[in-house]
Amino acid sequence: EFMKNLFISHFIYCLFFFFLLNKAVASDCEFQMADMNWPSATLIANVDKFILEEGYGCKVELIPGATTATFVTMNEKGRPQVAPELWINSVAEPLQKAMQEGRLFSASDGPITDLGEGWWVTPDTLKRNPQFRTVLDILERPDLFPAKEDPNKGEFIGCPAGWGCQLSNQSLFIAFEMEKKGWILVDPGSKAGLDASMSKAAQRGDNWFGYYWSPTSLIGKYNMKLMDFGVPFAGAENWDSCISKGPQICINPKASAWTESIVKTIVTPEVREMSKVMKYFSKRTFPGEVMNNMLVYMEDNQAQGIDGAITFLERYSELWINWLPKEIVQKVKKAL
Repeated sequence: EFMKNLFISHFIYCLFFFFLLNKAVASDCEFQMADMNWPSATLIANVDKFILEEGYGCKVELIPGATTATFVTMNEKGRPQVAPELWINSVAEPLQKAMQEGRLFSASDGPITDLGEGWWVTPDTLKRNPQFRTVLDILERPDLFPAKEDPNKGEFIGCPAGWGCQLSNQSLFIAFEMEKKGWILVDPGSKAGLDASMSKAAQRGDNWFGYYWSPTSLIGKYNMKLMDFGVPFAGAENWDSCISKGPQICINPKASAWTESIVKTIVTPEVREMSKVMKYFSKRTFPGEVMNNMLVYMEDNQAQGIDGAITFLERYSELWINWLPKEIVQKVKKAL
């Protein structure tokens, strides 16, 4: 009877220890990741989740994100613990401070290659107007881009409210004295509104002038042309402390080319301690062309992030196997 009780208590102790050990292992690699509200970011987040869960046994919860909102909650609350594709231009100063003070860290300084923001036109616009060498040339001809609300003015399509780039576009609109030259800055209302505006113009062969970024499916699909601003970049101080802050703070912006777009994978100290995860992030890079191809696929097939991730992993294994140790590659391939 004594031996039986001893065996039972030993068995319960072992079970309890095993449970604790498992819990420790799980929480060793358990975190939230921002699933940002644009296609390349949702693709990356879902690829990361699949590889980290299937390959490394992590537990990754995807939560909705957007550039400014995600940065603020990571900085103030340490949640989510990962932003896989953070375009840092609009949060450059507070991010630098957070990194200096050890609240946030960069796990990758280039998750995507060949990217950039700026002002674009359709290929047809350029074909019809070979005199458009730079933005400065376009600004002289608002009559070629008649606004829907007032056809006597030119229409420049900016960013939807709440996006970091909305403030930068508002500042540049002032810096280039566009109102005086006969332009209206249009808020497209949403990403869908911005996309529809560009797509319609490109499909109809109409002139279009507005803000966008690459890599994106529409830039690839319509072969959109990024315009040189015709003025140099007017310095980080002008951009970070003025232009990116918007007209309420930036009273006197200097005309400038768009700042170089910097995208990073940002993590909290919690994830920084996870050496395998950090090693993965440091190696995973999506070439711009591959990303554009994937974004065209996702749009054409109305694919969600997870569908895009599976398709990417199936199509581009020769790329992602270089990000992972051999035994992890096998696990991911098996899970597919």
